[in-house]
Amino acid sequence: MPLKWVLHWQPNAGTTVNTQILNEVSQCVESINGVKEGRWKATLTSYKPMVREQSLTAEFPRDFFGISLPEQPNKYYFMIRGQRLVVEADSTIQTIMDKLQSYKSRVALCFEGFQYQLGDFQLRVGKVVPSHSENLRGIVMEVEYLPISSMEKARQIMEEFVDIWQEAISKRSLPGHFMHIEPNFSEYGLLDHYTPQHTAVQYATVVAQMIATQTVQATRN
Repeated sequence: MPLKWVLHWQPNAGTTVNTQILNEVSQCVESINGVKEGRWKATLTSYKPMVREQSLTAEFPRDFFGISLPEQPNKYYFMIRGQRLVVEADSTIQTIMDKLQSYKSRVALCFEGFQYQLGDFQLRVGKVVPSHSENLRGIVMEVEYLPISSMEKARQIMEEFVDIWQEAISKRSLPGHFMHIEPNFSEYGLLDHYTPQHTAVQYATVVAQMIATQTVQATRN
């Protein structure tokens, strides 16, 4: 499977994300000859346990996520960040969970936007919005390098590409920058060879970072 990095937009202190920034980012991809190929969408859900006695809630993990990825339509990925667990399941597990009523969706975030081809790279730029809402919560960007699936072998070319991208975006003088946080994949038992589980862990990390940033900004305000 091709390797990818998931980046997110980090607003400058005192600023927030808006659709103007998203539009500028999309135009920037096209300005470096990215060819628009169509739309993409992923959905990450945070789950909470359904317990009869509230005192039992503490026994269940708080940061329990599930994510559906467009490149794996028949699969669903679960993560518990606190325990560094990630597992792949059949997509029908969502129906089973609904019937069992053991966990309920706390919040669902949709990542959606456009996909671009740029030589050996595939870029996906998208907004982050709660399901059934247009309230913009963030901007994400996937950088996928198609020829290689080894994370270490691809590291240098990925870093060089992201540097070129950061330079292109900086010329637009936007109030923020794209940030790449690489999780410690080995903690999740993931190896150098890239898998969809790597993508799932990256999205959970990005969401945790966005929530932390927005919490800090809300505290300052």
